Amino acid sequence: MLDQFFVYHPEPWQDRDWARLSGLPLEDVWFHASDGVSLFGWYVEVAADRPVILWCHGNAGNIINRLDNLKLLYRMGLSIFLFDYRGYGKSQSSSLNEQGLYQDAYGAYDYLTRMRKIRPERIVLFGRSLGASVAGELAVQRPASALMLESSFPSIEAVARLHYGGFPAHWFLGAEFRLIDRLPNLSLPKLIIHGDKDDIIPIELGRQVFDTAKPPKEWYVIQGAGHNDTYVMGGGAYFRRLGEFIKQALAAY
Repeated sequence: MLDQFFVYHPEPWQDRDWARLSGLPLEDVWFHASDGVSLFGWYVEVAADRPVILWCHGNAGNIINRLDNLKLLYRMGLSIFLFDYRGYGKSQSSSLNEQGLYQDAYGAYDYLTRMRKIRPERIVLFGRSLGASVAGELAVQRPASALMLESSFPSIEAVARLHYGGFPAHWFLGAEFRLIDRLPNLSLPKLIIHGDKDDIIPIELGRQVFDTAKPPKEWYVIQGAGHNDTYVMGGGAYFRRLGEFIKQALAAY
């Protein structure tokens, strides 16, 4: 399969004092995926009673590349657990595949609930791009208060057909990431976010995700935002919208 070239784009770790450089109280966390693979992440805690964002990132780079965004979420008064999938960053090198990423997310969730004793009603699942599909699968398998999906797509097939003029390039890939199959069965509150200038996952694919999702759900378009700069282009309004959604979801749990 060609997944290693077209779907996953991990980067190796850069060993620096990221806590000092970011100004964040980064806690290094080692934990295990459901199938035993050793994974690495950062836990950033604001206070013991605050909502916790379980963040499934996109297909490129590693958690280092999310530090600027992490800092802004932390300043909102949110605790965050941001982890790297197998083969990304410091996490154990292993064959990258769809089921493996799901196992990684299960392990991250189980770390929060079993090791840190965080109750499901405090957990908000957040997935960006490829991570939106991972977060969607996690929402099917584990309870949480809410689900936030950003720059998401219905399936690998939908993305392949769009970028290759209808040619079924997905036939040559093992990954499917059919988020579209999971959302009709999820009753938790959902915030689905997309930039209207996204040229990697165009907004019509994000709208398909929203239309498929079972209520309650909200559709939030960020004007002028591309695929990776939603939180930059959205600015203060973006973070206020996230904060309001999380507050309402936790109150309704």
